[in-house]
Amino acid sequence: MEFTDAQVQRYSRHIILQDVGGKGQKKLARAKVLVIGAGGLGSPAALYLAAAGVGTIGLVDGDVVDLSNLQRQILHTTATLGQPKVESGRKMLAALNPDITIKTYQENVSADNIMGLLHDYDVILDGSDNFSTRFLVNDACFFAKKTLVSGSIFRFEGQLTTIKPHEGHPCYRCLYPEPPPAGLVPNCQEAGVLGVLAGTIGVLQASEAIKEILGIGETLADRLLLYDALEMKFRKLGRPKDPDCRLCGPNPTITNLLSDYTVSCSL
Repeated sequence: MEFTDAQVQRYSRHIILQDVGGKGQKKLARAKVLVIGAGGLGSPAALYLAAAGVGTIGLVDGDVVDLSNLQRQILHTTATLGQPKVESGRKMLAALNPDITIKTYQENVSADNIMGLLHDYDVILDGSDNFSTRFLVNDACFFAKKTLVSGSIFRFEGQLTTIKPHEGHPCYRCLYPEPPPAGLVPNCQEAGVLGVLAGTIGVLQASEAIKEILGIGETLADRLLLYDALEMKFRKLGRPKDPDCRLCGPNPTITNLLSDYTVSCSL
């Protein structure tokens, strides 16, 4: 593929980077990233993926835009209240970069549809706000051998990791073997979240996805990044493989998607 003069100008700050260049920008143009959740994390992540020139971005979300979303979900505006989030997001991303392809899926992910949703994408970005979806996405990416960038936020704290068990790295269940029982932790509406925290973690998710596409930098596949907004502190912890992991261990007991994933909101 060849870039037009306008595209060379649009991506000029990437092209002059030694680790990106024209070849790297073409990799981005050919890449396909699926963003699960067009909310607090998915909004900044999708915007920066679009700005970077990722060729195809998929948005998955079954919800509509609510006034309480606008404190952190910057894909949406007051003018799109009541609209499906994926449609509101599509308009924003298309306005930012008309050269890319945006595919929308106005549905929530489930064991019935997730394998089909993942099929055509290279990297999966999980911006969901509940444990049940995180475990479902993790398990599906494991079986589909897809790279997953997982982020989560709660009150003033965020977490980020990259999951690539198909390349020998630990899966999400190596860190959290099972979802917590429903009701054990506060739900999102009860606990609250600092709006700008979603921007911090979402942008970092986009950064990790771009690094995976380009094959540059240090992966977070063996690390867990923790961010405390109140203390302005980042920490990276080791995230080793669990030899007894039910999913990616040598003797797995989870060999297909489960029929039920316990719903529980927050970290």
